Amino acid sequence: MKIKVINPNTTLSMTDKIGAAARACASPGTEIVAVSPAQGPRSIETQYDEAVAVIGVLDEVAAGDAAGFDGYVIACFGDPGLPAAREMARAPVVGIAEAAMHLASFISDGFSIISMPSHALAGMERLVHAYDMSRKCRRIRMLDMPVLDLEEDASASHRLVLAECRKALQEDHADCVLLGCAGMSDVAAAITREIGAPAIDGVAAAVKMVEGLVSLGLGARGRAALRGCTG
Repeated sequence: MKIKVINPNTTLSMTDKIGAAARACASPGTEIVAVSPAQGPRSIETQYDEAVAVIGVLDEVAAGDAAGFDGYVIACFGDPGLPAAREMARAPVVGIAEAAMHLASFISDGFSIISMPSHALAGMERLVHAYDMSRKCRRIRMLDMPVLDLEEDASASHRLVLAECRKALQEDHADCVLLGCAGMSDVAAAITREIGAPAIDGVAAAVKMVEGLVSLGLGARGRAALRGCTG
């Protein structure tokens, strides 16, 4: 099985981190290829950033279809371009926010999302509503820090994320937390140990869901799949 993990931003250090997290959870025999688009925003913090990033995501899906990939992960918690990617792809496409929320719904009575920056709250609220997760989501906690601090000031950002996760358990009465940025994929295991509750990384969740879909023979649902059925 060959899965393309698409980081919609162009920060290669984050792409490398995402790829490592994906490989760490992938099953034996699953090949992970982590990529960034050739052009796009360095980080995705606004609806504008997401819109700009979508074309790069779709270009990577098109290239992946030509190369015969078995599935795709969109590794940004805004799931930019997910409906369009599903419409065009010949293989399953899963977004990390979608995967994390659904996985949490299997193990949790209520989860909180930890993400950043603070001005991205409205977009995160729209995503929770779109996935019909409002009943499960106790609170969205947005840190007042830029996404790239996860790369450039990792130890300080880890402390902020950890503190917010603890508040989510104590104040929101959540029983798990969702790490709402692919740039936090490398700290999920450590945070889980430190807070004594699941800290769900959407990258890992999405990789396992793509593996499951492929193993069950469940592929694309859009125009590409219909073309394959009709010849």
